[in-house]
Amino acid sequence: MNVLAVYSIKGGVGKTSSTVNLAHTAARSGHRILVWDLDPQGASSYYFRVKPKIKGGSKDLIAGKRELDGLIKGTDFENLDLLPADFSFRNLDLVLDAKKKPTRQLKKLLKPLAEEYDFIFLDCPPNISLLSEAVFEAADILLSPIIPTTLSLRTLEQLEKFIEDNDLHKLELIPFFSMVDRRKKMHRDIMVNLLETHPGILTTAIPYASDIERMGLERMPLGGYTKKSQSTVAYDALWQEILIRVTHSKSKI
Repeated sequence: MNVLAVYSIKGGVGKTSSTVNLAHTAARSGHRILVWDLDPQGASSYYFRVKPKIKGGSKDLIAGKRELDGLIKGTDFENLDLLPADFSFRNLDLVLDAKKKPTRQLKKLLKPLAEEYDFIFLDCPPNISLLSEAVFEAADILLSPIIPTTLSLRTLEQLEKFIEDNDLHKLELIPFFSMVDRRKKMHRDIMVNLLETHPGILTTAIPYASDIERMGLERMPLGGYTKKSQSTVAYDALWQEILIRVTHSKSKI
């Protein structure tokens, strides 16, 4: 089982759309996939047409009164399951803070699912918090979408510094470009510069495109309503790059 957290300190960078589309692409390839919607807004749950409600909320979950496998819902797509969000997730930091070893709680909850899934995607809320630290502890890879703008680059630098300052050396940070508008010279210039200075960034860029924006209307991944487009081709290529990095990471263990 590989745990991939899709995370950014900054909101509005295409985190949830990337989670949903990468998960769908991976499931379509035959991998057994689970998406855990950790964002109290429940956007991933909305896209998969699953009601974002967990009886007992986050408190029972972290307290061990509920097991994750009993909360998992199927989606309309083969090989793709969802653990829906709940608005009580807004209190996850407080719930975690009341536990011993709070940053290890998510990893502990995910461990029994190791035989059930090939990949688990964590759709994470933005910001740095105790929940973020628990995500960092549970994840094998941190996928971080970045828009090629100054503010987005600043958050990437903040994330890199946090990982370094907290000795999270086992966590592999993999940034990728999101919501790219190649008509903008600034986007093109920043991408060229960042690829030179940060060789770990994936080369595939997800475009700023209307078919991705339609996901909110269609309430499904791109592949559910678009057979082939610039966006679906980009997500397919991005997933292949991620698989290569996953394989490379395992070979170093």
